[in-house]
Amino acid sequence: MAKKIAVLLDELVHEHEFIYPYFRLKEAGFESISVATEKRVYKGKFGVPFTPDMLIADVTPGEFEGVVVPGGYAPDYLRRSRAMLSLVREMNDKGKLVAMICHAGWVGISAGIVKGRTLTSTSTIRDDMSNAGAIWIDQSVVVDGNLVTSRSPADLPDFMREVLRVLSVQK
Repeated sequence: MAKKIAVLLDELVHEHEFIYPYFRLKEAGFESISVATEKRVYKGKFGVPFTPDMLIADVTPGEFEGVVVPGGYAPDYLRRSRAMLSLVREMNDKGKLVAMICHAGWVGISAGIVKGRTLTSTSTIRDDMSNAGAIWIDQSVVVDGNLVTSRSPADLPDFMREVLRVLSVQK
């Protein structure tokens, strides 16, 4: 049975940061499942429509081996959902993969998982990350235990290489 990975979805998600991880995980043999707060059509930053595979209300965190949080403007919506933050926090607390790219660091901040962690994000939220206690560095991908972070769509190949590596060593 394939390990399940949640790929979070909300309005104005950056399409590249959603689609690339979603299908790359499937290609690598994982069951990637898009998770949103409502069963409806979400429009990406560039207008691409997405319908979630599952609602956060139906998620049992124990059935997942990790979570990928794409960027765009979606993280600003995702961080408003207590259930989404709870899922991210639980994955982190259990040492499971938490992968965040671009603006997704906002979700990590709101979930309370960035303090004392070394990570990266888009430079536009660098101050937010630092003010939340993170050690921010400017490189394409940063791995701190179970936490994998990247800056932008240009970093997706490095990001997914490390996501898959972290998943391969998880117990």
